[in-house]
Amino acid sequence: MAKYAVELVSRLCKGCEICVEVCPRDVLVMTAQAKATVAVPEQCIGCNLCEWHCPDFAITVKEAATNE
Repeated sequence: MAKYAVELVSRLCKGCEICVEVCPRDVLVMTAQAKATVAVPEQCIGCNLCEWHCPDFAITVKEAATNE
C-alpha cells in the first residue's frame, strides 16, 4: 500500500510538465491530452516537490489513510 496519496486536479493542470520533471520517483507522467496524471502512486516518497513546484496548485500530496 502507498504511504502517500498524490491528488491531482486535472482541470487545473495546464500541462507545463514541471511536476513530471521534478519528481525523483517518476510518479507523474503526461497524458496524450497534455495533462499530468499519477501513474505509479506507490512509488511516491512524499517529498512534495511536485506540489511545491506546480504553478497552478493542481497537486496535493498527503499521507495515505491506513486501514488499521
